[in-house]
Amino acid sequence: MLSFGTVSVLIVTVLLASCSSEVLEKQAEQLRRQEIELARQRKEIDDLLAEQKLQEQKVRDCNRAFREYFEKAQISSDREQTIRLYRDGLAICPDDDVAHYELGKAFADQGSFAEAEREFEAALKINPNFADARKQLDAVRKNR
Repeated sequence: MLSFGTVSVLIVTVLLASCSSEVLEKQAEQLRRQEIELARQRKEIDDLLAEQKLQEQKVRDCNRAFREYFEKAQISSDREQTIRLYRDGLAICPDDDVAHYELGKAFADQGSFAEAEREFEAALKINPNFADARKQLDAVRKNR
């Protein structure tokens, strides 16, 4: 038969082992949650870096469109060349409201009112506060 002291030591040992097991399980669960959170944060950082690279490429593309197309279109006296230059530039940099506006004006000058309307609408979709594009759109719609 075990003595009271021995039984007490065994009970304490079992309790400590049980507590240690519970503590270890809690720590393991906490580590799992931290690993999940770290993986989420890594993915978020990777997504942000990918978006940043995409934005940097868009800036490079738009700078190229300005240099190679939009600036040349501004000084061109040939309406067809102006239209072609704006179209080519917008193929590279489609989110430039001013280029859409200028292309719309070139179409309107040519009498291509449906195309002009589309370009003014595109400019306004990008920049809803573009007052001159709104005026041009209204004028084109009146002329149709």
